[in-house]
Order: sequence, then C-alpha cells, then structure tokens
Amino acid sequence: MMHVELKPFEALSMWHNVVLESVRSESPDLSARQMAILLTVYLAPPPHTVKSLSEKLGVTKPAITRALDTMGQMGLLKRIRDPEDKRNVLVSRTVRGSVYLSEFADLITNHTADI
Repeated sequence: MMHVELKPFEALSMWHNVVLESVRSESPDLSARQMAILLTVYLAPPPHTVKSLSEKLGVTKPAITRALDTMGQMGLLKRIRDPEDKRNVLVSRTVRGSVYLSEFADLITNHTADI
C-alpha cells in the first residue's frame, strides 16, 4: 500500500477538494455517518447487522437504522434475512454501492495525485 506524507493543511485541502467534487457530482451526497457505515460494510468482512454496525461505529441502533433506510432507498446497501437465522437481518452490498465507492476512490486518487 502506498503511503503519502501530507502536512495537515495539504490533507485538509485534498479532502476539501474530494468532498467538494463529490457534492457537485450526480452521485448521492452522503453524511459522514452514512459514509462510515457504507465503508464498514464494504471494507470489513461480513456479516454486518444493525447491532454490529452500532457497536463498531459507537452510535445508536436507531441512528444506524435511519442511515440504512436512506442508503437502501439510494440502492447503496440492502438488508436481507439471515438464511441461517431468520430472526436476524443482515446488511449487504449492492452493485450500485460498489460503483459509488469505486468512483469515490477514483476522486481520492485523482486528488492525491495533485499533491
């Protein structure tokens, strides 16, 4: 993995440029909490549940549920019944969510190259 040394101002400037380009794009404009949930589901090994996401992120289960409702409507994540235990609901990836994060990673990469 590549390691880039940034001064604090450079890091903030790069992140500002990434976020600015993100909100100007046609892609969904996610809150920091929504982005943290999305990245957790895509980067950490499954299974993911409301409870596990709540514990990992240190926020309440209702806050996770609200974020999942919104991201589910956007098609970035989906909830499915656990085939092993029908009482559990699992949070899973979608193609649209994968594309969204791939494009977001490209934004970051493009702005890292500017440094």
